[in-house]
Amino acid sequence: MNNDILKVLYSQEEIQAVVNRLGREIAQTYAGKTPVVVGVLKGAIFFMTDIARAVDSYMQIDFIDVSSYHGATESSGTVELLQDINTDIEGRDVLIVEDIVDTGRTLKFLLDTFANRGAQSIKVCTLLDKPAGRAVDAESDFVGFKVPNEFVVGYGLDYDEKYRNLPYIGVLKPEIYTNN
Repeated sequence: MNNDILKVLYSQEEIQAVVNRLGREIAQTYAGKTPVVVGVLKGAIFFMTDIARAVDSYMQIDFIDVSSYHGATESSGTVELLQDINTDIEGRDVLIVEDIVDTGRTLKFLLDTFANRGAQSIKVCTLLDKPAGRAVDAESDFVGFKVPNEFVVGYGLDYDEKYRNLPYIGVLKPEIYTNN
């Protein structure tokens, strides 16, 4: 897998430092509250786990699975709900945990969905923000790194369900996804 990486953008140590910083910020924001923390599957699973351990505060955890990439390197533009949360969020504080905000379509879908379900507040924590890819207005409250407009994998992010288990975030060599 490592041979398929053009360059490492963020090392395991850099990611952990950002997780710790975000954990402190989230704990401060939700002091005295018990938010519902919703991880967006599958990409955010590693980040969600690390963030949950870095937040010294009560929380309830749930997951949602949505897709707009459908195995491709670019968003299809259509967001599909694959698996819903099990928690009633009416009147609750919700924190969405994303691996990356690129076009913003998935995030906008989630923000609208949770607002329509009566969430008291909705905030977003994303490990990676790619503003150059933004197609709709959707912003995060807690951001780990701003990334260039390159195809990144690792630490949960994938290409064709591969590379999620890399402990760092790297840029995938273009020949890997252009030859398929």
